[in-house]
Amino acid sequence: MLLSTVDWLIIALYMIFSLVVGLWVMKQSGKDSTEFFAAGKNMPWWLLGISMVATTFSTDTPNLVTDIVRQNGVAGNWTWWAFLLTGMLTVFVYANLWRRSGILTDVEFYELRYSGRSAAFLRGFRAVYLGLIFNVIIMATVSLAAIKIGSVLMGITPLQTILIAGVVTVIYSALGGLRGVLITDFFQFFLSILGGLVAAYVALQHPDVGGMSGLFSHEDVFPKLNILPDFSDNSQLVSLLIIPLAVQWWSVYYPGAEPGGGGYVAQRMFAAKDENHSIGAVFLFNALHYALRPWPWIIVGLASIIVFPDLDSIRQAFPQAANVVDHDMGYPAMLTFLPVGWMGLVIAALIAAYMSTISTHLNWGSSYLVNDVYKRFLKPESSEKELVNVGRITTVFLMILAGGLALMMQSALNNFQIILQIGAGTGLIFILRWFWWRINAWSEIVAMIVSFVVALYFRFVHTQVGFSVLESWEELIIGVIVTTISWLLATYLTRPTSEKTLIDFCRLIRPGGPGWKKITELGTEKGLSKAELEDEAWRVPKGILCMVLGCVVVYGILIATGYWIYGNIGPAVFLTVIVAASAWLLIREWKKLVQITPEISESGD
Repeated sequence: MLLSTVDWLIIALYMIFSLVVGLWVMKQSGKDSTEFFAAGKNMPWWLLGISMVATTFSTDTPNLVTDIVRQNGVAGNWTWWAFLLTGMLTVFVYANLWRRSGILTDVEFYELRYSGRSAAFLRGFRAVYLGLIFNVIIMATVSLAAIKIGSVLMGITPLQTILIAGVVTVIYSALGGLRGVLITDFFQFFLSILGGLVAAYVALQHPDVGGMSGLFSHEDVFPKLNILPDFSDNSQLVSLLIIPLAVQWWSVYYPGAEPGGGGYVAQRMFAAKDENHSIGAVFLFNALHYALRPWPWIIVGLASIIVFPDLDSIRQAFPQAANVVDHDMGYPAMLTFLPVGWMGLVIAALIAAYMSTISTHLNWGSSYLVNDVYKRFLKPESSEKELVNVGRITTVFLMILAGGLALMMQSALNNFQIILQIGAGTGLIFILRWFWWRINAWSEIVAMIVSFVVALYFRFVHTQVGFSVLESWEELIIGVIVTTISWLLATYLTRPTSEKTLIDFCRLIRPGGPGWKKITELGTEKGLSKAELEDEAWRVPKGILCMVLGCVVVYGILIATGYWIYGNIGPAVFLTVIVAASAWLLIREWKKLVQITPEISESGD
């Protein structure tokens, strides 16, 4: 497909704008490592929240949703909708704890919480594992989607796609640091939302689709419309709803939805002005991410079932992309029907989605490699200017690796499932380490190793030795059980963290609760007051109540929106009333939660 001059002009203008932003903030972002990686720790909640939404709206996200809808229907999206529970737990339980830490990256947490060589090893290993290996896989997955969109909509080769989009992104990311990422994310968010709405509208206008009525009445689409899985089909109910809501959300590490917070979400919390801005940012992110964005993508995915009913129809329509065709190409395939001008806008929106995600991962990954590897282990005496320069070089290096790996990948959904399996069983540690003193560095080291080995086993060994193929959720359950047993054994068979480290942790974070009772007693025996070691009241019970209410509000909006779109007025009205009542209760309880933990002076700011 050939783009018009107008389309190319819109795309070019957006890329130039991104470069200008990087140049504009380059001087300020280059002052020191805190400016480069945490935007001076003075950002407002609304900018941070919108930035997180823009980051999670990557180029592969609509492709992933389309893949899910085409194969498992709308209900298949519960595999990622379930992570809202993780997000709300972070909002009301962990956001203020992260902000109190005063650290620059979440892996720096390891030497705050644990002691000895094992803590140092864990910090360095985790920095390389997440910042380099895991991070490059995520960026390559996002770049794979860009390759498919470039092949279908712009008629360019995979290598050309990576070179064009990657070069622009890496330039403004390396120049502007996190501040540049946040500013461009703000504009990218609105452009991406507009592009998604336009894509959905044009998909509905396709003559084979015939608008909303034609879409929802089509014999191939109708079975895919259920928002909740078919409760009479046990296999679908278990795999699409029960496992994600009962096990997956707390047991699995996944970027942007880490149990207990972490990754680039934690990075945004570190960049907030204070605890309240940190909490507000994460709540805004979760509300917009789960309640606002999915339906335009779902509509395009459903329409693609009519226009491109199977993979062969996509291959026939786009022979130049035949070697990367999968169900996730249904989304870019539908975009080929966009008119002149709108095509350029939507492609610019997808480029914005790509750049927002890649720029965040470049800055986030670079922060690990610079702060937690280079500065911590290789050259502790580095000047701030040197750290910024190393950060910029590392940013370029990560982009080169991600682009190379993307050229060898094929499916976004397949990559998503692999990532979930690699992190299976580690999530519970990220929740408990804040509230149980006995968790130590070896707990996390063993969990990482075992979960990775289990993932490799299912990927390369299980069927080769004669065992039958398991469903992805069955592999997940086995991975969680094996990993959890392993790290629990490691916890009790190894020495606990030193008393001094644990007491210092309590003084800084004040996590409270029965899991820290022993350490609180030790601290008081050493002359510390109880007020120095924990808040006046333990905030977790109230936080969990707010978490539940927050989930009811967001899930209610998500499902009610679907029923309004379907024209099911009764359920839509009922859920809207539930949302309004839950929102009122949430506001009331949130105010009480804030009163439990008054603002304090924070170390490291």
